[in-house]
Amino acid sequence: MESLQGHFLISTRQMPDPRFQEQVIYLCAHNDEGAMGLVVNNPSREITLLDVLHGAGLPVPENLMPSVYIGGPVGTDSGFILYAAEKAGHASLDVADNVYLSQDMQLLEEIARGKGPEDYLFLLGYAGWGPGQLETELMDNGWLTVPAGKEVLFHTADANKWKMAAFSYGIDISVFGDVIGYA
Repeated sequence: MESLQGHFLISTRQMPDPRFQEQVIYLCAHNDEGAMGLVVNNPSREITLLDVLHGAGLPVPENLMPSVYIGGPVGTDSGFILYAAEKAGHASLDVADNVYLSQDMQLLEEIARGKGPEDYLFLLGYAGWGPGQLETELMDNGWLTVPAGKEVLFHTADANKWKMAAFSYGIDISVFGDVIGYA
């Protein structure tokens, strides 16, 4: 299978895992060893970016800070910064066209000082699949895959990302898979 790195996984109504219902995952890695992605439309109700900055001993800006997202059920004590920039920062993984992933504390410090990237998401945890696991879920129609767009990723309200990620490719995900045929 061709790599889906830089694509959205959009859960369908056939998704058997309730943790992923109406979720959008941005795939950061996908190869023969498995896949890793981040849920980008599940903001935390308990943890804020101000809490994260305060806990890390970083300056807490007075301006409104974005949500912290629950990136997935694996490694929920690990923080990730998914961001858009013209070039990668130090210790960043190049995911797709000017979209990068980092766990670099220096980048978090830059965000705290108001000198970080304009478009970013801070996430705790990730979603991971072993070799062939994601491909099986795709064959079972648990996910729809579409190329990811920065507009949906960084500039769409969380409550709308599930529908808009699919709609940007002309798909109404709310009825996707509800096919009734007659012979």
